[in-house]
Amino acid sequence: MKTQNIESLWTHLHWLTVLAQQGSFTAAALRLNVSKAAMSQRIAELERAAGASLVQRTTRSVRLTEAGQRLVEDMRGPFEQIAHSFEGVRDLAGVPRGLVRVTAPVALARQQLVPRLAAFLRAQPEVRIELDMSDRLSSLAMEGFDLAIRHTAAPPDTHVAWTLCDTRSVLVASRAYLRRRGTPREPQALAEHDCLHYPRAQETPTWHFEARAAASKVAVQRITVPVSGPLVANNSEALRDAAVSGLGIALVPDFSAQSALQSGKLQEVLPQWRSVGAFGEKLYAIRPYATHVPRAVAVFVAWLRETLAEGFDA
Repeated sequence: MKTQNIESLWTHLHWLTVLAQQGSFTAAALRLNVSKAAMSQRIAELERAAGASLVQRTTRSVRLTEAGQRLVEDMRGPFEQIAHSFEGVRDLAGVPRGLVRVTAPVALARQQLVPRLAAFLRAQPEVRIELDMSDRLSSLAMEGFDLAIRHTAAPPDTHVAWTLCDTRSVLVASRAYLRRRGTPREPQALAEHDCLHYPRAQETPTWHFEARAAASKVAVQRITVPVSGPLVANNSEALRDAAVSGLGIALVPDFSAQSALQSGKLQEVLPQWRSVGAFGEKLYAIRPYATHVPRAVAVFVAWLRETLAEGFDA
């Protein structure tokens, strides 16, 4: 077959792959927005050029012959790559558009993301955000998320990650609680207090602290304290609100405590000590690895890095 004849059949080959996907001439014609007669004619022309029957026709559906199946299997990958490349070029050429599916911790999403999202969506009117607020660690690839925002010690090696900002865990309590029970001066004193904590795997809940050394030459002192209290909750907002109500001392991420600290509803306890291992020390935007990142995802990540760069100090 001459080269120019092969090139004249690119459309015919593509229509054959669509026919294989749809399973009937009627459905394939509808998918391609052409007539059923045109669809049948193209396949007949392809069969004549190939010198082999490619399709077994029945009254309701079609089946590919062995030759037709081989053609479709060989062409599926190249056509998918063409479509992928074209989408990438179109994405670069136009304004950011499309749906970005994001999962983020509940407290972070409610207190830090949602109040800021209006500005982003006004600036990017063609972008839509689907926000999943959950403290559960979702599988991005399995659940179809474009992006996850997570506070962790280290992002997974199998994903691409951008650092958004530093974050820390803070001990907080209401003034009413501290007047009633006293203010602890060292971590060991927490054993005598009502401590509101996040459930972990260990049977005896413990909090770990390091002294904030005045100089780098000073050896770091680490203290582990067993804690107990009237409330255990797997949501930092619940722990924060319980602390605001005077129920005890809570250990929560700074992004959850920020507004209550700024308003004076809570005050920090043991600021000279650093909590270790309770929550992540950095906030990351994480996405599954892909050769092409949709422009809508890229601009959203850039916005996150800018808007959260200063962190959450009260």
